[in-house]
Amino acid sequence: MSASLQPQQTPPAPDAPQSRGLEWVFAGKDGLRAGWAVLLAYGLFYLFRMVVGTVFVTANLVSDQNAYTPGAMMAQEAIPFLAMLGAGALMAAIEQRRILDFNLAATRPWIHLASGAGAGMAGMAALIGMLCAGGWLRFGAPGLAGAAILRFAALWGCTFLLVACVEEGLFRCYLQFTLARGLNFWWALAAQIGLCAYAFLNADGAGVYGVYAAAAAGLLPCLLLHKMRAARSAFWQAAWVSSTFFGMVHTFNGGENWAGIFAAACMGFVFCVSVQVMGSAWWAIGCHAAWDWAESYVFGTADSGLPAQGHLLTTAPAGNPLLSGGTDGPEGSLLALVAILLLLGLVLLVHGRSRAAQTGAPAKG
Repeated sequence: MSASLQPQQTPPAPDAPQSRGLEWVFAGKDGLRAGWAVLLAYGLFYLFRMVVGTVFVTANLVSDQNAYTPGAMMAQEAIPFLAMLGAGALMAAIEQRRILDFNLAATRPWIHLASGAGAGMAGMAALIGMLCAGGWLRFGAPGLAGAAILRFAALWGCTFLLVACVEEGLFRCYLQFTLARGLNFWWALAAQIGLCAYAFLNADGAGVYGVYAAAAAGLLPCLLLHKMRAARSAFWQAAWVSSTFFGMVHTFNGGENWAGIFAAACMGFVFCVSVQVMGSAWWAIGCHAAWDWAESYVFGTADSGLPAQGHLLTTAPAGNPLLSGGTDGPEGSLLALVAILLLLGLVLLVHGRSRAAQTGAPAKG
């Protein structure tokens, strides 16, 4: 048979693009795509949280009473902490990473942790000082005496360190790391719309306006980064989303106002900046824990609307809630934004310069 009469061979090309196309939906150059990874990670977290919570309730380790004591809080926070560790370990195995890769790798983690703790205490002390100077916070009789001072200091210190590990682990570690490797402006904008819609449908009270304010505050800067095709724009798009999300989850606390929700989102952004500047979330963990510890234990104010039992000093808000914080506590005061700006300046000026001196590179901002 001549070559001209042989049947034409058609290459089996159609199957290959289809298989590659399906793989492209779920995986990219960095492995599992960021959106699927976040959905899977948080799905596993809530599954593990339900399982661990069931075990704790069955063992009578937690109760239905919402007592804001260090013992009750440690038991309650242990549930998401263990669930987070389980989900993080499984996601690290799936993505072929180490848990430390999720913004926890650092050469001097304890130094960053201690430095953050000092900054958190200083920031809260500055805020309390401004409130007292303006007459928006009044001190009463001491709440503790004798050995109870050290006992509650240690108990609340452990409690808030656990709280900080959970919240920073969920927001500045896995979420920030994962979104930063696969987020652009349009996906970030879609996430913001989703967060605002969820807050509108589910959150109670005026705190929801703080979510809207956080979403609006990052819109123009992130759009400009997108237009400029900035090298690190994905990190800041991720910081926009994770910080707004951080503020949104606080709307479910009792006693929150919109200023407190917006302040929580702004604080979340400062923690994201610290991750960018220092390369890990350890400073953020220390700052977060000490801020809450000073607020609840040392000064005896409400923390995100929750008053602690067993505090060193006794204080009460006075005057306009937007300045005193009202039932929200100092975080609900507009003056909290001043303290947060001071922390941001500390991260950029002190720690940024320190890291630049160590690496020989310009400080990141």
